[in-house]
Amino acid sequence: MTYRFTFLAAAALITLIGAGQPTPPAAPVRDLNKNGKVDPYEDPKQSIEARITDLLRQMTVAEKAGMMFINGTIINNDGTIDKKPGEQGPAAMMPSAIENITERHMTHFNLWAVPGTRAFAMGNNAIQKLAENTRLGIPVTIASDPRHYFSSSIFGMAADGFSQWPEQLGFAAIGDVTLMQQFADIARQEYLAVGIREALHPMADLATEPRWARVSGTFGEDANLSAKLVEAYVRGYQGPTLGPTSVACMTKHFSGGGPQKEGLDPHFEFQKGQVYPGKNFNYHLIPFEAAFAAKTAAIMPYYGIPTDQTSENVAFSFNKDIITRLLRDKYKFDGVVCTDWGLITDSKMGPAVWPARAWGVEKLSREERVLKALQAGVDQFGGEHCPELVVKLVTDGKISEARIDQSIRRLLRQKFTLGLFDNPYVDVEKATQIVGQPAFRQAGEAAQRRSLTLLKNDAKTLPLAMGKLKIYVRNVDPKVAAAYGTVVGKPEEADVAIIRLKTPWVPVETQNPMARGFHHGDLDFKGKEKEEILALLKTVPTIVDIYLDRPAVIPEISAGAKGLLANYGASDAAVLDVIFGKAKPQGKLPFELPSSMEAVVNQKEDVPYDSKDPLYTFGFGLRYPAVLN
Repeated sequence: MTYRFTFLAAAALITLIGAGQPTPPAAPVRDLNKNGKVDPYEDPKQSIEARITDLLRQMTVAEKAGMMFINGTIINNDGTIDKKPGEQGPAAMMPSAIENITERHMTHFNLWAVPGTRAFAMGNNAIQKLAENTRLGIPVTIASDPRHYFSSSIFGMAADGFSQWPEQLGFAAIGDVTLMQQFADIARQEYLAVGIREALHPMADLATEPRWARVSGTFGEDANLSAKLVEAYVRGYQGPTLGPTSVACMTKHFSGGGPQKEGLDPHFEFQKGQVYPGKNFNYHLIPFEAAFAAKTAAIMPYYGIPTDQTSENVAFSFNKDIITRLLRDKYKFDGVVCTDWGLITDSKMGPAVWPARAWGVEKLSREERVLKALQAGVDQFGGEHCPELVVKLVTDGKISEARIDQSIRRLLRQKFTLGLFDNPYVDVEKATQIVGQPAFRQAGEAAQRRSLTLLKNDAKTLPLAMGKLKIYVRNVDPKVAAAYGTVVGKPEEADVAIIRLKTPWVPVETQNPMARGFHHGDLDFKGKEKEEILALLKTVPTIVDIYLDRPAVIPEISAGAKGLLANYGASDAAVLDVIFGKAKPQGKLPFELPSSMEAVVNQKEDVPYDSKDPLYTFGFGLRYPAVLN
């Protein structure tokens, strides 16, 4: 059976699973404020707006302020949520959920650690029980960065128990809106099972600058393709309308984070502003318009300054022209606006200090930064836990409690609509049955294969004959390759070589370990690494597969390879299945591959597919012969 038919069978099952999700049975009314009666906010029969109004009336300024912050937390491998003695890594740098809930009144967290499914579900329940025991019993919204990628990066975690799929670029390569929504529906079910109720994705940014470190999280450089997939993505997670079986989407990064100068990312002080040499600001809004059509629950602006596009050169989250005049007034968006992470407070990163990403307002105090963001129109601060600053602003009369209430209404509306006040708990045993179930895994594996993009097939070398060739492999698991042919130890002994590569990058020279992990810099292979690759291509007929987290510059490698494939997060088995004809490559390039670094340097950061004489154009992708089984 080929993966084509496997995918169709899985898709049919997924459609049945995801269609017409029933509303969960009503949970018993809970006396969240422990006053011995049913208050309107505790009563599911009341309208959401009535419940919000009643709860707002009972909340203190400190409780409201706590709701306006979301930061990371961890769940231990045993399902507990306390910090362990000798804690290392990110968990050591931040307070525990226990401290943030009981002392700071926080009710939003994003999860960094990735325990197994059972611990994940248990940890959610432990967090919710702690929240239920607070004065008003306001439930916690658990959020997460992507957890379904096959590959792992700074921006998304490799699937741990969840079904494994290609990155967003892979879905762009496939270009199938139905598949996009089916994936999102599967991810919704797996998120729901463990208690994740907000997705800190999708990325609606456009990869118009090929050097940008976050290209892999996008749907490529074409606004219309991206828009179609963003809309399907949000509908898959949220459904037709947000409700108790939805996962709320926080679409990012408004109004488009792709046009970064020289591809350097504004996470860091060496790049504070994005540029528009092609005067193409509005092009980057098109995917967000699709997200609004799908009623995305939340929006996240990016870090940088939209240079010379607004009345003042300040970063998006401090920019009233962007948040209020464009997002709120023009687009009539009344959902939650949450800043990207770490705009207020500097962070200690080993020997380095990672400055707060307060670009354009660096000279303001932390309190003044919070005030300016609130005046711009944001509702929530990502990666921060300093609600005392909001309390002080209200106490000092610098911002009104009525303005704070505007944001709290939006945040509470999302919680009530998701059904968290009525039942925030999950069934641990059921979670272990839903997450990573065979149909979901099979669909993800089929998508990996479908996304592979065939760029070159010299003399119709591909597909190779199964079990008949001596093969030499590099960056491929020999045990996996042994199922396809006889693996030999030297290129000279082989009939064909199969090599897997990754798009090159150059670490930035800095003491900040986070910055060193970003894939910035040139896109071409250099020096000894390039020499070794080209020597192999001259020694034996070679099939090259390259992981494109950014558009690689590979003219010599393309010229020397007998076959050339691109992937966007795929296993060795997925790649070998396509190389040996068990599955067909169906992907098309979601961006062009430039012919030289000179062409990359000379293209405009905000304009799509504009490099001179690209090696492979946007949308390019070969196919195998139609007679292939």
